[in-house]
Amino acid sequence: MDEKQRLSIEAARLYYLSDYSQQDIAARLGVSRPTVSRMLQHAKDRGFVRISIIDPLEDLDAVAEEIKQIYGLDQVLVCYSPENEYRVIQKHISKKAADYLHETVQDSDIIGVTWGTTMHAVAQQLESKPVRGVEIVQLKGGVSHSHVNTYAAETVNLFADAFHTIARYLPLPVIFDSIALKQMVEEDRHIRRIIELGKQANIAVFTVGTVKEDALLFRLGYFSAEEQTHLQQTGAGDICSRFFDKNGQICSEEINNRTVGIDLADLKKKEKSVLVAGGQRKIDAIRAALVGRYANILVTDQFTAQALLT
Repeated sequence: MDEKQRLSIEAARLYYLSDYSQQDIAARLGVSRPTVSRMLQHAKDRGFVRISIIDPLEDLDAVAEEIKQIYGLDQVLVCYSPENEYRVIQKHISKKAADYLHETVQDSDIIGVTWGTTMHAVAQQLESKPVRGVEIVQLKGGVSHSHVNTYAAETVNLFADAFHTIARYLPLPVIFDSIALKQMVEEDRHIRRIIELGKQANIAVFTVGTVKEDALLFRLGYFSAEEQTHLQQTGAGDICSRFFDKNGQICSEEINNRTVGIDLADLKKKEKSVLVAGGQRKIDAIRAALVGRYANILVTDQFTAQALLT
């Protein structure tokens, strides 16, 4: 190897691997800065240096297509998150979902929404769209007896504001203490009308909950210790406060029969059943929801998407 090649490789190592400036390299090698610039160009021209740029966005469509095929979905939207951290992921997937809804919602659509921090994040990022005759309806009871904020009213109001309409509330607890009490309340004609509107919704937007100790529904105090233990042992997650196992099957008919709001079977019939979810802690629940065919559109991030493929 001649001296020019040796110096070019040395300059390239210092510049590309050790982050030396061209001025620093010139001083170290005892040459001028323009000479260093020529050395670096010589190293590239001779193939001593190969530069590759990894674009994290370019593979997203391929991953989305793979998930779409595996789980039989109509559409998969995979967004880029700079970190595999739940709050960061939530911020990016909620923006992706809000943008999707802004593009998709048309006059006279009926949009069913749920609550929780992800849904609130989606609602906060919705842009105003001048549509006519859109209706917004809560898909499950939004009244909580706990100090933990579910953002139920705020979420449905922000959806209504974005699409220039009024919100239809389901002003009830999501889970009653007894089946008889729940059935009696559902006999009320006003309540029945809201539940029926939820069934008629052509777009449903929801997230998925986990059965981990810190799950929102557990913190709201709806379950006895025995019920919570049973759900944690048999369940994988919940949608609209209806718990299912890893195969997407309801894991407690008794609890399900005390739950107010849309049935999971009705979600399968929606024109657009949009699941917005991501993060390491939710992967089991998301996979189970997709196996159960409760969503036909998934909005997630690249970390979660890759996990769903394994």
